[in-house]
Amino acid sequence: MLPLGFLVVFFAWPVAAIVARGFGSGGVGTAIGDPLTWELAGFTVASAGVSTIVAVLAGLPVAFLLARVRLPGVSLVRTLVLVPFVLPTVVVGLAFRALWPDGGLLPLVLANAFFNVAVVARTVSGLWSHLDPRTVDAARALGASPWRAFRSVTLPALAPAVVSSAAVVFLFCATSFGVVLILGGAKYRTLETEIYLRTVELLDLSGAAALSLVQFAAVVAALVVGALARRRRENAVRLRSRSETARRPRGGEWWAVSAGFVVVALLMTPIVALLVESVSTSDGWSLAGYEALAGHGSRGALQVSGWDAASMSLRTAFDATTLAMIVGVLASVVLVALRRTPGRLARGMGETMDAALMLPLGVSAVTVGFGYLVTLDALPGDLRTSPLLVPLAQALVIIPLIVRMVLPVLRSVDVRLRQAASTLGASPGRVWREIDLPLTARSLVAAAGFGYVVALGEFGATSFLARPDAPTLPVAVATLISRPGELNNQMAYAACALLMIVTVVAVVLIDRFGAVRGQNSVGEF
Repeated sequence: MLPLGFLVVFFAWPVAAIVARGFGSGGVGTAIGDPLTWELAGFTVASAGVSTIVAVLAGLPVAFLLARVRLPGVSLVRTLVLVPFVLPTVVVGLAFRALWPDGGLLPLVLANAFFNVAVVARTVSGLWSHLDPRTVDAARALGASPWRAFRSVTLPALAPAVVSSAAVVFLFCATSFGVVLILGGAKYRTLETEIYLRTVELLDLSGAAALSLVQFAAVVAALVVGALARRRRENAVRLRSRSETARRPRGGEWWAVSAGFVVVALLMTPIVALLVESVSTSDGWSLAGYEALAGHGSRGALQVSGWDAASMSLRTAFDATTLAMIVGVLASVVLVALRRTPGRLARGMGETMDAALMLPLGVSAVTVGFGYLVTLDALPGDLRTSPLLVPLAQALVIIPLIVRMVLPVLRSVDVRLRQAASTLGASPGRVWREIDLPLTARSLVAAAGFGYVVALGEFGATSFLARPDAPTLPVAVATLISRPGELNNQMAYAACALLMIVTVVAVVLIDRFGAVRGQNSVGEF
């Protein structure tokens, strides 16, 4: 009941309250019938679709590299490709703005794809590594070209993983906020940024509610497609035993390997550009931006120093991760128990709960944040003024990620070990302590670290809820880039560089500590 209660109180209730207020004020029907609403929806779907296609095309050669190739540097690729996925959105936005100072549609599409190549690469490689290479060898022996063997044998087998990852990538791209805000400006607006505009600046709750309903419909469709594809992928993996299939490339495979390394190099380009921009000034190279983090920026742009904002980010991310781990691990335990319970009712309950846990990823963070402000005063202690307000919102974002990482690990625990312990008299608590916990401890630590770096860079809900005298570092960065002055700009890039460095170090540690043989540390996206 705890995971479901958390979702109801801190997600369903605030969102329902905002939607109800929108309906109560009237005009939702008018807003839905407004051509501008569907123009925004069309642009959101189209841009997210193009970004998804780019991410899939870029991720497939990297997936081949991770699943089939044994060469020096492949283990480094496995880590590097994960870095963009957990970078804060403001970091990625400024990184692409360093390459395209004027922003625009192309950098917006590429930035969303940049975020999600890891989802495709590591999800598809997880299934690809289970495929028997002898089927491709048989096709080649019968005269098929490498391309025809891939198209006729490998690609159909990989289809469940490709569709599953594409659905999740589309979900992430369609609900992107920070990147669109920084790179799209006033010219390119999506449903997410329009909800923010109508809620925060125009106080148009009916319009925001209408847009939220349209966005919610798209999210549910993506979740259904992703869930169906994920089930097919799980069945495909279950039918195959993992074998050692990595080897040196041969013949035309070198083209795919080269493409994989080119994609990784392109992924690193915005990161390098941001680092260069953080030490570049009109007078040449300088560390002025880093030194200025001890102050409040030009003309008092910030109410606190940059280091105070960084400290606030660390504390808030810790609180959010603690909350998310408690809820996420309990939810995963429940889902595994329902899966192991015979009967359609238990399986249906599990699938419904699994989908419900993913919903926070697809609902506007602004809607959730504004919902907190209009509902949480009804709880004891008025959480609207509590330091836990921002961690609660961040926890909602990272709970689905933690569940997707922890769930496959718990499912992989041999049920016979648990049954043997129970037969010998162990209580359910002791079975968990003696069997499940030792086998999943590394992955639990990795999930906690992964959730921490995601919370560290969360921007959507935090930008709405954080107080000016207690901003997190991403919120401080957004404030700095909105104020004039070269020093503010340098401080923003320096803060982004620090966030990025912390993220990279954390990802390296997570990948080394949490990845065990045969397990994909991104989880089961």
